[in-house]
Amino acid sequence: MRIAVNVALGKLRKRALWKESSLDEPREGEDGSYLPLEIESWGEDPEKACLNTELQQILAEVIQKLDPKSRTIFTLRDVEKFSIEETAKLLGVTIPVVKTRLLRSRLKLREELTKYFGKDARNAMPTSR
Repeated sequence: MRIAVNVALGKLRKRALWKESSLDEPREGEDGSYLPLEIESWGEDPEKACLNTELQQILAEVIQKLDPKSRTIFTLRDVEKFSIEETAKLLGVTIPVVKTRLLRSRLKLREELTKYFGKDARNAMPTSR
C-alpha cells in the first residue's frame, strides 16, 4: 500500500514541475514587442512535400514514355518488388527476356531523367542489383 502512495506522490510532484502556458497568452520580447508562441509543426516540410510531388510527377511522365512491355516489367520489378522469376512467371516470358527488358527500361529511364537532373541522374538508378 505504501508503494502505491509513494508512486502517486511522485507523480504529483512531477506534475507540479510542469509549467502550463496558454497558447493565446501574449508574450513580450526584450524590446517589449509581441512575440508569437512558436510551435513546431509535426507535418511534412512544405518544401520537401513540393519537391516530392514534383519528383513523383517527373517519374510518372518518364515511366509512361517506356514501351508497354518494358513499362510492365519495370513496374513489376522495381515498383512492386517482384523477383525476376515471379515477373517472368506472371508475364509468361523467360528470365533472360525479363532481364533484358529490365536493363533496357532502366537505361531509357536514366537517359530521360538525365534531361531533368543533368549528369547527377546517371548515378540515380543502378543498372544491376
